[in-house]
Amino acid sequence: MNAHTPEETLSELAELTNRFFRAVSFEEGAAPSYANIHTLFIEQGLLVKNSGPRPEICNLQQFIDPRQASVQAGKLTSFHEAEISHKTELFGNVAHRFSTYVKSGTLNEVRFEARGMISTQFVRTPDGWRVSSMVWDDERQGLSLADHCTSS
Repeated sequence: MNAHTPEETLSELAELTNRFFRAVSFEEGAAPSYANIHTLFIEQGLLVKNSGPRPEICNLQQFIDPRQASVQAGKLTSFHEAEISHKTELFGNVAHRFSTYVKSGTLNEVRFEARGMISTQFVRTPDGWRVSSMVWDDERQGLSLADHCTSS
C-alpha cells in the first residue's frame, strides 16, 4: 500500500464519495451509472438505509437491482444526490466520513426532496481506498439536521 500525505488521502476519500453520488444521480431521459458502484466498494461492501422502523441492509447487488428495475420500469425517472458538508477522520488504513446530503428526484411521477446524514467507512486496500459501508438516515418529522449532535 502506498503512503500518501493526509491531504492526498482526504482528497481521494472526497473523490470516492463524489463518485458514489455521481453513480446514483441521473437526469430525466438519462440512466444512472449503478455499475460504477462496484469499483468504489470492497467486494463485501454494505449499504444500510436506516430511515424506517428497521434497517434495510443490502450488499452491493441488493442495493443496485431494485433501483435499476425502478429506472427500467420508468418509475424512477430522475435522481440527484449531493454532499453539502462533511467531517472526515483518518487513522492509518481506516477512515470515516460523516456527510450531510441533499437528494431529489421523480418517482412514480411525483417529485421528492430530502436531506439527511450518511456515515461512510473506508479501508485502504492494496488497490487504494475503498468504501466498506455506507449507512444513512433522512430527515423526517421529529428528526431534523438541527438535531445532529457530536461529542468527543
